[in-house]
Amino acid sequence: MFRPASRISPRLMLAGIGLACAASVGLALLAQHRLGMEPCPWCILQRILFVALAVLCLLASALPALARRVLAGLGLLLALGGMAAALWQHFVAAQSSSCALTLADRIITATGLDVRWPEAFEVRASCADAAVSVLGVPFELWSLALFALSGAVLLLNVLGRRRASIYR
Repeated sequence: MFRPASRISPRLMLAGIGLACAASVGLALLAQHRLGMEPCPWCILQRILFVALAVLCLLASALPALARRVLAGLGLLLALGGMAAALWQHFVAAQSSSCALTLADRIITATGLDVRWPEAFEVRASCADAAVSVLGVPFELWSLALFALSGAVLLLNVLGRRRASIYR
């Protein structure tokens, strides 16, 4: 049975966003390994943020209200960081021929994920080379849209029932 958005529980919204973030990483890996769309540092940074968001959202969806709100607050910071990364990639990095040693590179190197799981987190292209569109929309703008949607759901969870009329 269809439930209008005003009736969807905070837990269900968080679980849905967590699954959407995980699916976005899966689609990015499919595009990389099957379609030859090699990732730049900003692409990889966004993958890392989506993985972290997926874990936080899925965990938060299983916790009581106070813990859920705290994790939603942390997730909101990640979503805002993801929006900033996607915008930077679109307006700055994609216009440059080299995006080596950027903030994204430093974060990726600091996490060690590129060494531990290179198939998923190794930088394999420059930002200009990685500029690809899907259905006429640049890849990073799809990412921006999911970060924005995630941020909206997380904000609703941070605010709680008293301030978020969507729960009524």
